[in-house]
Amino acid sequence: MFRELVKLMKVFTYRMKMAILSGEEFDERKMLANNLRFILFLALLAVFYIANTRYAERNMRQINNLNQNLKELRWQYMTAKSKLMYRSKQSEVAKMVKPLGLEELNEPPKKIVIGQ
Repeated sequence: MFRELVKLMKVFTYRMKMAILSGEEFDERKMLANNLRFILFLALLAVFYIANTRYAERNMRQINNLNQNLKELRWQYMTAKSKLMYRSKQSEVAKMVKPLGLEELNEPPKKIVIGQ
């Protein structure tokens, strides 16, 4: 985009120099009218460039927010998992079921064998 603008400026200055050297009158309006479509095209490209940059920045902010939320959710998961592991230990389960009248066995279970 900038290369085209630089090229246009070089052409403009070259034509102006040539007109001055040859003694002709240099009409800037005519030059502008001839290149109006190109200038409008460059302006449109600049607008698209700015819009694309803003879109990319907004996406980056959203990605950063989502990453922050992901970190928070990961910590919540790890906390819940550690609480579950603690509560599922045999001693903790025994403490929780004691008010229900259940007690832990002190001897191993006996195997029942049906005749063979």
